[in-house]
Amino acid sequence: MTSTQTQPTSEAAQTRRAVGNILKGSAGNLVEWYDLYVYTVFAAYFQSHFFSSKDELQAGMEAMAVFAITFLMRPIGSWFFGRYADRKGRKAALTLSVSLMSAGSFAIAILPTTEQVGILALVALIAVRLLQGFSVGGEYGTSATYMSEAATARRRGFFSSFQYVTLIGGQMLALLVLVILQQVLSKEELTAWGWRIPFLLGGVAALVVLWLRRSMEETVSEEQVAAARKGASAGGAASSEAQPGTMRLLLTRHWKALLVCIGVTLGGTVAFYTYTNFILKFMNDTSGIPKEATSQINFWALLIFMCLQPVYGLISDRVGRKPLLLWFGILGVLCTWPLLSTLGGTKDPVAAFFLMMGGLVIVGGYTSINALVKAELFPASIRALGVGLGYAIANSLFGGTVPLIGAALQKAGQVETLFTYVTVCISASLLVYVFCLKNRKDTPLDAEQGSAFGTPARAAHDGDGELERVG
Repeated sequence: MTSTQTQPTSEAAQTRRAVGNILKGSAGNLVEWYDLYVYTVFAAYFQSHFFSSKDELQAGMEAMAVFAITFLMRPIGSWFFGRYADRKGRKAALTLSVSLMSAGSFAIAILPTTEQVGILALVALIAVRLLQGFSVGGEYGTSATYMSEAATARRRGFFSSFQYVTLIGGQMLALLVLVILQQVLSKEELTAWGWRIPFLLGGVAALVVLWLRRSMEETVSEEQVAAARKGASAGGAASSEAQPGTMRLLLTRHWKALLVCIGVTLGGTVAFYTYTNFILKFMNDTSGIPKEATSQINFWALLIFMCLQPVYGLISDRVGRKPLLLWFGILGVLCTWPLLSTLGGTKDPVAAFFLMMGGLVIVGGYTSINALVKAELFPASIRALGVGLGYAIANSLFGGTVPLIGAALQKAGQVETLFTYVTVCISASLLVYVFCLKNRKDTPLDAEQGSAFGTPARAAHDGDGELERVG
């Protein structure tokens, strides 16, 4: 174990400890992603206060452009927080991340509008969203690392799946708030001032999580923190050895794992944002289904999708991670075009629900275990930085741009091109799953925390004290 805590002797004690730490870590993940997604969920109601276009499609595209801009901060946030987590500890990084997200949510809740301060309103909105993009960029890699390290070895897939349970839960919670507000407020009230309520709620929730995270256990060893301090005191870059949590260590010793991490993420993040984020606007504008109905379709589909994550995680603990990724890759390539094209032509809410659900069942093969798959690629000394940066690069270039690309193609009357784009991205990741990943093989995480599949874990150390993958 890399934890600085005393290892419990019984399996029941290990499980209780894991459950407590996972709950504290995942609660913050829930709030972080709620605060991120609430923007797109309520964009139709507040976009007129920040964007001058009278064309609803144009204003929606501009709102999605601001959403996409925030993804530019993901790699920067992942680099900063990944380095911080590998050198200072996971707990410190996660606490700082949720603090910044809370500040951003409170700021949006009180932002002045274009009518009040002109173009400064849009500038302020962009600045706050960049801050939140920076924050969530650090949240993903650090929380993925923490949940993988805090989990018990034989149930690592199950426990790690809760990262996406809470990630999806954040979006579902945003939709639930929308559904409730649509019932208690008129459209005019929601547009005038009601859209501020969900951002205020997000800020308050983040403060609660900040308090909870104070009691999280640390999973980084004292030796790793000491090595980082020693490197800093010796001049860091001037040292002859690459220090924990540094780009030098990542790019000189683990660059292949970083490329695999990007490849694993590419198709999955595009599919995820298509079926959980862009699809709401897609149904509103292309299918012609009323907004109130699409909100409920999305809510119930995401609820089922969220509940499926631990199921997939448990399956991966029995059969390995690769079969689930192949499930996503193969079916994603074959079914994306028929599912989305049929959805674009239906006006039946029930049919739309099952079409969306079909896509989510496929995507679940990726979402449930992808954080763990990436965490298993790196040793503890570079895990948070490697996972976070690899995810952020793919997410910023591909996943985060899906709503903007989709909105632009909708406006141009070429939304079918999006179906091809998603299919090609999934195909690229499928090649990575087939040729770059092995199933049920020992990983650096197994060597540190115990083998997930019953084979004795062997720690192979290289010259810099890094754990190498044992095949």
